[in-house]
Amino acid sequence: MDYEGGSMSTYNLGKLERIELRDIWMSESSHFTPWLAREENLSTLGEALGLELELEALERAVGPFRADILCKDIGTNAWVLIENQLERTDHSHLGQLLTYASGLEAVTIVWIAARFTEEHRSTLIG
Repeated sequence: MDYEGGSMSTYNLGKLERIELRDIWMSESSHFTPWLAREENLSTLGEALGLELELEALERAVGPFRADILCKDIGTNAWVLIENQLERTDHSHLGQLLTYASGLEAVTIVWIAARFTEEHRSTLIG
């Protein structure tokens, strides 16, 4: 059978399934952050964001605080800050993002969380 002039291929597709993040990763810093920082996972995240991410540091010091993941966008040579949260977004993490971004001169901020409040989404997107 042809489809628009080419042959139709058969693909085995997986099924997306919603999971609770804490069912897979018990701790952000000990489990999720190291998993996300693996080259193949940063590559997948980068593809989704249109960036080519290269890991610079895990738990990067920013004064007395620690940013989860700091990457370099190879295409622009700019810093990319990734902050993880296995729960719903909160003011504490929003403050951390702003502090880390300023201290690290990050051009891009990526906030990964289980759920975003509308107020936090609005703050970041405008």
